[in-house]
Amino acid sequence: MASLLVAISFISFILMKNSPIDPVQAYIGADMLNVGPEQRQQIAQYWGLDEPVLVQFRNWAAAVLQGDLGTSMIYRRPVSEVIGERFASSLALMLVAWTLSGLMGFVLGVVAAMKSGTWIDRAIQWYCYTLASTPTFWMGLLVLIIFAVWLGWFPIGLGVPAGVLAEDVRFLDRVKHLVLPALTLSIVGVASVALHTRQKLIEVLASDYVLFARARGEKGFALFWRHGLRNIALPAVTLQFAAFSELFGGAILAEQVFSYPGLGKATIDAGLRGDVPLLLGIVLFSTVFVFVGNVIADLIYYIVDPRTRESRLL
Repeated sequence: MASLLVAISFISFILMKNSPIDPVQAYIGADMLNVGPEQRQQIAQYWGLDEPVLVQFRNWAAAVLQGDLGTSMIYRRPVSEVIGERFASSLALMLVAWTLSGLMGFVLGVVAAMKSGTWIDRAIQWYCYTLASTPTFWMGLLVLIIFAVWLGWFPIGLGVPAGVLAEDVRFLDRVKHLVLPALTLSIVGVASVALHTRQKLIEVLASDYVLFARARGEKGFALFWRHGLRNIALPAVTLQFAAFSELFGGAILAEQVFSYPGLGKATIDAGLRGDVPLLLGIVLFSTVFVFVGNVIADLIYYIVDPRTRESRLL
């Protein structure tokens, strides 16, 4: 993980420094015409933007090793505070989407495998292949148009009602603003779990021990419950934990479409406005987040499947 964090940080830093965005101009914003060259120079000195690129990276890395992620140029607050506040909103969104996509994908995969070769199987496969090739932002726009604009069932965007004080926001208001972004991520995340579960269950149903169970008269849901569930549940759970990177990337696009004030929205703002400390802080945090998801997937496989422990002992 240490080598991964170093590589990701350096590459992201170099990309930001070679982008066409001028961080000083983005910092000043609409008052650009009223700011002279000397003031621009003072701003660059204040944020350390007048130093060589490698010196800037060295200073930032030294501060990170001491636990200081720097100060956000956009929010004028410590990066750690911005990430903590925004991640709280994104975590609720990703947890709901992660749970729903896993459950729906698993159920669809099981149904497709049990009805293999029928029109139900073909319909589910068509649905999953369509979702797998559908961009998240396009799905978000479609959900937004149908459920917020045409039907008017949910708010168009934001995380809370506009013009309402924070202490007056109810839990139900937050849930209503969470539904459409979570639904978008859930719909898009179904495909991989469903297709993987379908293929794995088809292999299980074609095995010798299932053939023997069929010969004894077992069939339908009882056959799946006794011989199929345990064999496909572990790979599905592992795949779901390993999909943290896709979940985080999809959350960035979904939050942008719905103007949801989460970590993804902060990532877009930091990139477009040249906020290097905030963007690098989010990059580090997201890298650790995805890495932890993959480690959890490996640990679950190691704990639940005794064959992995036996192979390591050998």
